[in-house]
Amino acid sequence: MPALQFDLQQTQENSKARAGKIITDHGEIETPIFMPVGTVGSVKAVTQQQLYTDVKAQIILGNTYHLYLRPGLDVLEAAGGLHEFNGWRKPILTDSGGYQVFSLASSRKITEAGVMFQSHIDGSRHLFTPERVMDIERTIGADIMMAFDECPPYPSEYKYAKDSMELTHRWLDRCFKQFNDTPDKYGYTQNLFPIVQGGTYKDLRTASCQYIASKDAVGNAIGGLSVGEPMDMMYEFAELCCDELPVQKPRYLMGVGTPWNILKCIALGVDMFDCVMPTRNGRNGMLFTTQGVINIKNKKWEKDFSPIDPGLPNEMSQYYTKAYMRHLFVANEILGLELASIQNLSFYLWLVGEARKQILANNFNTWKDEILPIVEQRL
Repeated sequence: MPALQFDLQQTQENSKARAGKIITDHGEIETPIFMPVGTVGSVKAVTQQQLYTDVKAQIILGNTYHLYLRPGLDVLEAAGGLHEFNGWRKPILTDSGGYQVFSLASSRKITEAGVMFQSHIDGSRHLFTPERVMDIERTIGADIMMAFDECPPYPSEYKYAKDSMELTHRWLDRCFKQFNDTPDKYGYTQNLFPIVQGGTYKDLRTASCQYIASKDAVGNAIGGLSVGEPMDMMYEFAELCCDELPVQKPRYLMGVGTPWNILKCIALGVDMFDCVMPTRNGRNGMLFTTQGVINIKNKKWEKDFSPIDPGLPNEMSQYYTKAYMRHLFVANEILGLELASIQNLSFYLWLVGEARKQILANNFNTWKDEILPIVEQRL
């Protein structure tokens, strides 16, 4: 079966914003795209049916570290992979667990072989090597698998960032060897994306982009950003990477971010995004809407009987009121977490969908400048 294909359909004049189409065995993905994060095989507080009908998600993420620990590879393999296990029939991307290992700094040890870490569940010890991670991601059944990398913290000294990048490149060679030496599972094509690292050093980022591009993978990811660096720096290095990475391959900026981050990075040439922000912030009462950002717990919404988001073409956003949503949060009703998560994910998918329409109409720059101050404002 053919590997992932990318059809670059349009590039906005006087901008680097692009619209394209990614074709996988589990369906097509129209870019630019936002991918809801389904860490342990579920997008928190949202059913797969809601992802189809309300959110209109085209692809979701699974997390290698978490799925490996629970439910475990024996369960996933017996089910026929994550698609069969959780009932999601569209594409799935799995990260490599590198970022989770990065966040477990107090309980992991990095060597040339890989990373030894302790489970956050029961304290048991495990070793992730590039080869093992490729096997795990194949067993999970991802359409798009991420290479195993080390994500350096911000700030990092130059030597640490350089050593980390070179380790990531050596691990990448091992990932590709294992990937090429093993067959696809479950009867559909699986694809491997390498990850650019290099911290916040231009020469290292450029070198990493060039090394990653030399692999001629079907797509490429930009990692190690949105880990605490200033926003302007994040944009600077995202643009640098987009300028270096191949034009005819999709570019995935990992872990970014707010709606305004996404719009600004689309303008720099990024095609794919993911972030836990819409669901995590939603569960804490922050709603992203077509009118701006709402803290739904505020008393000002107590008697506001207008729809949650009248500008969003989503039945749920039109059906429930701000007053009712506030009541759910004040009363600690689980339904509030669900509705807020659906609202935010629906908004994110609407936003990238609108961006795509504007790029295809060659009107992205004007539209972006008009909508940015609206979606950024606090209501």
